[in-house]
Amino acid sequence: MMSALRRYLVAGLLVWVPLGVTVLIMKFLIDIMDRSLVLLPRAYRPETLLGFNIPGLGAVLTFLIVLITGVIVANLFGRRLVRLWEAFLARIPLVRSIYSAVKQVLETVFTSGGQSFRKVVLIEYPRRDIWTLAFVTGNGPNGLAKNVDDDLVSIFVPTTPNPTSGFFLMVPRRDVQELDISVEAGVKLIVSAGVVSPKAIKLTPSSDTPGADAR
Repeated sequence: MMSALRRYLVAGLLVWVPLGVTVLIMKFLIDIMDRSLVLLPRAYRPETLLGFNIPGLGAVLTFLIVLITGVIVANLFGRRLVRLWEAFLARIPLVRSIYSAVKQVLETVFTSGGQSFRKVVLIEYPRRDIWTLAFVTGNGPNGLAKNVDDDLVSIFVPTTPNPTSGFFLMVPRRDVQELDISVEAGVKLIVSAGVVSPKAIKLTPSSDTPGADAR
């Protein structure tokens, strides 16, 4: 009887806990985006016109603002405006460093031809015979490979359970073994500390060839 009760309790938790966490995260994100309503004049805000607030309306407004901005800057006139705006920001010492760094990261991640965070790899870290997952962020900085006399690859080693923090490493390409799993599967494996594991993890054919071993 206790075994059946435990089984039913676990089955119920597996339904409600993921649902509850999902609802909380979605509510948090929607509440943040709802703050975009402050851009509207007070007379045109929902609480003024209707007498009550509409959850999620700010998310719709945020989406429209981003979409309209993209339409504007996609043409020649919009690109000129962006260049003028960036030239203005470049005159502000601290702002220009933050703005340029964030823009370069987004351009690298979101462009269709970018290779950042497209591959899951296996490396020996923090020492030999201890393996960890990492994500390829790009090739090593230009000119640095000549100084170390090796072909380097830039990788990001995330921490568990928060994969947004981690370590940036530049390692020899021969010490990086590419895995045949998706980035999503790799993130799940890291966040769950190995509890949620893909059914099959194997090296890609290029990494499984002789001479590609990390040792």
